[in-house]
Amino acid sequence: MEISEWVEGYRTAWEQSDDASLAELFTEGGSYRSNIFEEPNVGREAIRAYWRHATKTQSDISVRMGTPFVDGNRVAVEFWTTMRNEGDEVTLPGCLLLEFDDDGVCSSLREYWQLEFGERHPPHEWGR
Repeated sequence: MEISEWVEGYRTAWEQSDDASLAELFTEGGSYRSNIFEEPNVGREAIRAYWRHATKTQSDISVRMGTPFVDGNRVAVEFWTTMRNEGDEVTLPGCLLLEFDDDGVCSSLREYWQLEFGERHPPHEWGR
């Protein structure tokens, strides 16, 4: 899988709250750390369960992905998401730090993000 395909798959899975498609983007023993202060979700089933729980209160999801920075099997890519979470309009920008296996499947994801209430627009230099 190409990096651009993976990024598009992630974006689509989030917008559709599709935990099955999201989990398939990871290796069988893949790691998804959504909060640096918490233990990661390890394995496709744990990632799928995390994603199902994380997106169950989200609606009207719109995700924009920046241009990935690639260094060998490591990738950094920004995201800018607007949505309703528990009925509140929110903006969630952040960055994914990824590692891929030789087949282009993600073996490790760490994300950093900032939640703001209301709809915000990215600065002009965002995503490049």
